[in-house]
Amino acid sequence: MQLRYSFRLYPDAAQQASLARAFGCARVVFNDAVRAREDARTAGRPFPTAGQLSRKLITEAKRTKERSWLGEVSAVVLQQSLRDAETAYRNFFASLGGTRKGRKLGAPRFKSRKDARQSIRFTANARWSITDHGRLNLPKIGAVKVKWSRALPTTPSSVTVIKDAAGRFFASFVIDTNPDPDAARMPATESTIGIDLGLTHFAVLSDGTKIDSPRFLRRAEKKLKKAQRELARKQKGSKNRAKARLKVARAHAKVADARREFLHQLSTRLISENQGIAVEDLSVAGLARTRLAKSVHDAGWSQFIVMLTYKAARYSRTLIKISRFEPTSQTCSTCGHRDGPKPLNVREWTCSACGTVHDRDTNAAINVKTAAGLAVSACGAPVRPGAIPAQREETGSHGFPTGRRAAQRHSDQSRKARILGLQPEEQVNCRR
Repeated sequence: MQLRYSFRLYPDAAQQASLARAFGCARVVFNDAVRAREDARTAGRPFPTAGQLSRKLITEAKRTKERSWLGEVSAVVLQQSLRDAETAYRNFFASLGGTRKGRKLGAPRFKSRKDARQSIRFTANARWSITDHGRLNLPKIGAVKVKWSRALPTTPSSVTVIKDAAGRFFASFVIDTNPDPDAARMPATESTIGIDLGLTHFAVLSDGTKIDSPRFLRRAEKKLKKAQRELARKQKGSKNRAKARLKVARAHAKVADARREFLHQLSTRLISENQGIAVEDLSVAGLARTRLAKSVHDAGWSQFIVMLTYKAARYSRTLIKISRFEPTSQTCSTCGHRDGPKPLNVREWTCSACGTVHDRDTNAAINVKTAAGLAVSACGAPVRPGAIPAQREETGSHGFPTGRRAAQRHSDQSRKARILGLQPEEQVNCRR
């Protein structure tokens, strides 16, 4: 499987100027490719091929006075920028055709030098290398100091240099790794767990463990507001405004880094301690459109599930995602009785069938584990709730009319039942 290793770079002043030049040249080539495509679409001509764009926008452009400065950076950086434009258009057309999963993508847009994130990529033919002193030697940039936090398992074929909104530089390596040594390094276990994600507690486990939500954004909100006020008061285009913008970006980066570190530690602990993990497939995008949007984004549920997914594949664990429509908060985990929906302020409830007092989140976590088939009964057999047959009116597979016709038919049948003086259970038979 492919894993990404990211390390912090510390370029000096001259290297930062060379990197800024490379970022600018890659951005210009990308924008020229998008402009050439748009001009061809407007004129009704076929799109230019990758070879035609490379020859026109790089090879021939270097010989002109207006684009002669493209020769100051590595040609591999420019070629990779063209490849990024081709990939963006390919994903756009696949999204239009419905062959690409996920949300719909728009057409590629022009890049700006004011973009928060800028990047360039060097492949193997660029002849970049790692020196004996642990520096990253990049063509036409020099040997850049790297903070190595761990060793690379194999030799990478490419490196991407990234500058984020906070002005930090990173080197990102994508490496093909063998998951077998990782799986052997983490021994198998018979423990399984169900996870209920929430806002009061970040996660509640089926064994009763409650993990508090750190709420990194809420805790840093006062500092962020102050930095944002200072930015708003600075004159646009001034150097003080640039300094204030950098201060805001660094404050947000600190929050994001703390959240990412927390999610990594928690996901690694859960993966190492449990062979099977069950979670809900939450609609985070839908929840982020409610009044709880800030808290939902602050929790980082999507990022946490992504970490669980790739770590489970890496360490030979089982991750099961149950449907978001599973009534985990409405069902008694003891007897299986469905007690109906409850408002969010109800944190404990008593089952009307068996009288068991449930903690809302712990009960939901147990139901998540049961719905995933990870719960085991006393005889050793897996416990999974059986399918509940839907009522005929609920299945939607019998060709019943919908909308106004269905409402009119239901009204006519109910009026007929009242005229005949039938009881409620007889009314159901009458409608059938």
